Amino acid sequence: MPNPNIQFATPEKYWDDAQVGDECTSPSYTFTAARIDAYAELTGDFTPVHVDEAYANASHFGCRVAHGLMGLSVADGLKTQSEYRFLPGMSLGWTWDFLLPIKINDTLHVKFRVASMRPSKSKPGWGIVVLPAELINQAGQAVQKGEHRLMVPRRPSSEK
Repeated sequence: MPNPNIQFATPEKYWDDAQVGDECTSPSYTFTAARIDAYAELTGDFTPVHVDEAYANASHFGCRVAHGLMGLSVADGLKTQSEYRFLPGMSLGWTWDFLLPIKINDTLHVKFRVASMRPSKSKPGWGIVVLPAELINQAGQAVQKGEHRLMVPRRPSSEK
């Protein structure tokens, strides 16, 4: 699969370039039946509510829905396509809540912000940011939300 040709207007950020309160909204992504099927194939999760139309239509959802973890995966991917992005760092973990089902043809985007930051205690030259985020559908409803804890390189002293 080819990489998308994304052109950014802003450079990647060091930890030192961020400020508490910074916000960003990502590009959007449409959850098609083919993409849900591809995710099922990739992960091996063929739970019928995701891949079987008749089964899903008879379920409490009333239709096929995307895998919850597909939503989280897409949310993380959309963050990397945003103008507000950090130099490659290390993910320290996610806390994430699944609020509403993601249905076929839902178009979602991520809204995230910098909630807190601190220098790393264990890795000099690195800092930690906490990024609360919401995955929002075309109706403006948050379908998933949570936060990402990320360790990011600090600006080298020679560049300060």
